[in-house]
Amino acid sequence: MAAYEPELEQIVAELNRAAPGSREQRAEPVDLSSLDKILAQAARRSASDVLLIAGAPVAMRIDGVLSPQPGPALSPEETRSLVLGLLTPNQAQELQRNKSVDFCFSRESLGRFRANIHFQRGTVAASLRLLPEKIPSLESLHLPPGLKRLAEARQGLVLITGPTGCGKSSTLAALVDLINTQRRDHVVTIEDPIEYVHANRSAIIEQIEVGRDAPDFASSVRSILRQNPDVILVGEMRDPETIATVLTAAETGHLVLSTLHTNDTSQAVSRILDSFPAANQSQIRQQLSLALLAVVAQQLVPGANDNGRFPAVEILMASGGVRSLIRKGEDHQIYSAISTGRSEGMLTMEQSLAEMVRAGRIRRETAVAHCFRPTDLQRYLQN
Repeated sequence: MAAYEPELEQIVAELNRAAPGSREQRAEPVDLSSLDKILAQAARRSASDVLLIAGAPVAMRIDGVLSPQPGPALSPEETRSLVLGLLTPNQAQELQRNKSVDFCFSRESLGRFRANIHFQRGTVAASLRLLPEKIPSLESLHLPPGLKRLAEARQGLVLITGPTGCGKSSTLAALVDLINTQRRDHVVTIEDPIEYVHANRSAIIEQIEVGRDAPDFASSVRSILRQNPDVILVGEMRDPETIATVLTAAETGHLVLSTLHTNDTSQAVSRILDSFPAANQSQIRQQLSLALLAVVAQQLVPGANDNGRFPAVEILMASGGVRSLIRKGEDHQIYSAISTGRSEGMLTMEQSLAEMVRAGRIRRETAVAHCFRPTDLQRYLQN
C-alpha cells in the first residue's frame, strides 16, 4: 500500500461521518473561511488559477504567469485542511480509488470553480480554476467573428484544440450560448466536470456530468443518440470508443462539438487516426473526411504592455479539397490548404499572430516565441 493511502482512508472516514445521510451532500468537517479568503483574493487579482501545494506558498496564475503569494509555505496539514471540506463522500472515495478527482464547486458570493485534488509526495494538493460568472461571448474572448458560422451548422464535427489552459472550454461555452440564443434546438452536453451552467433560452439544454450522471463519455454519447438531440457537446474525446461514437453522431445529422489536446489543426487529424489500429484507419479516414466541419486550434498569448492575454487561432475548414486530402492520407498538405484558404474562412497560426502584431495587441517578439513556423511568420509580418 502506498504511503499516503492511510490518509486517504482517514479522509473517507471523516467525510462519511460528517454526512452520513447523503452521498452527494457537501461535507464540511473543517472551516472553509480560509479557503474563501484565498479565492476572494484570487478573484480581485483576476487570477485564472490557484495552486495549493505543501512546501510552497499559495500561488496564483495571473495573465498566464505563476505568482507565489506573500506568506510562508503551506504545511501538509494546511493544504489538507483547505481542500478537505470541498469533497463529498463520493468524491473522497474517487480520490482514494484514483489518487485524483476533478469536480466543480460554488462558494456563495465568490462564484464557481473547477478543482483538481490530487496527491504529491504523499500529501494532498489542489489546482483550482476560477470560472467566469457570465458565459463568455466570442467577442469577449477576442475570437474571430467568423467562428459564429460554426454555431449555425446543422451537422458535422467541430473540434477545439490546444494545450491545457488555452480556453477550449470557454470557446465551446460561447458557441453553445450562441446556439442557445439563436436556435430552437435540443442541446446535450457531456462534461467532466460541468464548468459553465447554461440556462434554457431558445434552446433546451441538458448537461450530463461524467461520474455523476453517466459512467463515461462513450456510453453517454451512445445513450444521447436515443434522446433526440440536435447538438451534442462532448467535453473531450479521450479514447477510440468515444471518437468512433462521435464520428458516427456527426455523420448522422447532429452538430457535435468537442476538444482534443493538440497544438495545431493538422495534428488533430493525425491524433484521431493514430487512436485506431492501422487496419481500421482507412475506414476512419473516410468517416472523418465526411464528418469533419472545422478544427480550431488556439493558444493564449501575452498582450502588449502586459494587458492580459489574447487568443491566437488556427482555423481549418473542411472544404472539398481538405476532405480529399484526409481521405487520400495526404495530411502533410493540410497546412498548405489552410494557408491558401482565407476565402473559405481558414487561417494559419502564423497569419493570426501577424495580424495581432499589426493590430498592436501583441509584441513582435511574443509572436515569434509562439509561432510554429518562424519563416512563414516573418513573411506575413513583411506583407
